[in-house]
Amino acid sequence: MQRHLLIHDETTCRRRTSIKWRLHDPDVLPLWVAEMDVMPAPPVAEEIRRLVADGDLGYPVTAPYLEAVARWYARWSAPVDPTRMALVTDAMSGVRAAIVSLTAPGDPVYITVPVYPPFHSVVSSTGRRKIEVELTSAGRLDVPALETAFASSPGRGAVLLSNPHNPTGTVPTAAELTDLARAAERHGVAVISDEVHAPLVLSGARFTPIVSIPEAAGALSVISPAKGWNLAGLKAAAVIGGPNASAAVRGVPGYLAHTASHAGVRAHIAAMDEGQGWLAELVSDLTANRALLGELLAEHLPDIRWRPGEATYLAWLDCRALGLGDDPATHFLRHGRVAFNSGLPFGAGRGHVRLNFAASPEVLDEAVRRMAKALDQPADR
Repeated sequence: MQRHLLIHDETTCRRRTSIKWRLHDPDVLPLWVAEMDVMPAPPVAEEIRRLVADGDLGYPVTAPYLEAVARWYARWSAPVDPTRMALVTDAMSGVRAAIVSLTAPGDPVYITVPVYPPFHSVVSSTGRRKIEVELTSAGRLDVPALETAFASSPGRGAVLLSNPHNPTGTVPTAAELTDLARAAERHGVAVISDEVHAPLVLSGARFTPIVSIPEAAGALSVISPAKGWNLAGLKAAAVIGGPNASAAVRGVPGYLAHTASHAGVRAHIAAMDEGQGWLAELVSDLTANRALLGELLAEHLPDIRWRPGEATYLAWLDCRALGLGDDPATHFLRHGRVAFNSGLPFGAGRGHVRLNFAASPEVLDEAVRRMAKALDQPADR
């Protein structure tokens, strides 16, 4: 299938100076950190050029960003009020602020593992107790297991969601989120939803914002176009409150609005308002790459188990049948010169790696071939 955006070869990408292409040696093919091998959406590039041409590189203005977020969420039939939002530096600063606003020191914060490693560290940094609850074998929310965990500290804490989920790529349904919200309400647990991968829902699934769930009226969500439009270096994000979350939003420190990048704010607004055509082409490319990855694994590494995700460009690969130990990423890096994220920091990730398939078909094909060739070398003991 023809690609529209994921077309850049290794030589082109190696001119980049961001961490994806510079952390490892030049002979390593990097399919690890969540950066995509794409050029910016034209409206974003145009806005950045305008900022430079006008010398418009000062401090950010908050209201236009929050209004653009409201317009963006309306595409998901989720009416959100800019007066119940706060501008923050980036997604994880928003998650941290939400935890601090909704919980007290020593409270439990429930995370669904395996999950994005900064979830683990951000809970610890707030002085809250991290409680890990495993996803189902299909990589979905296990609401009964979560409710059992909630019952251990009733009336306290918060559950922190990755919606869509990183790294499994599952997208919680409205029914799953409703069940979770009801369970949380029964036990007095707040709900926080990190929704940065929401733009990247692939063919066959539908994203549901937590604030669109009536039973989650007191929830907080965190959103940023940084992932959907590959703008991680242009910092900005928003904390969004449900209808009953005005006080929680007021608990987000106001100084965070001044730590967002003005260039990030303007680029994100351009993406949200004018970048939908580009995003549609990207989602088409990612859907094609998801299928291609499945074909390549079936041909070259049939013992790897993988459930194709419904969203994101991240694949959670179960490599336990390969006999490479708890951290197969180390083996693939050393013997295949291809870099993945180790599954260990995600929790419940022994024997797994996370692969980023937001690359050209040629790069993806070469990476899987290198993985297969690495199996010619014995596992380190």
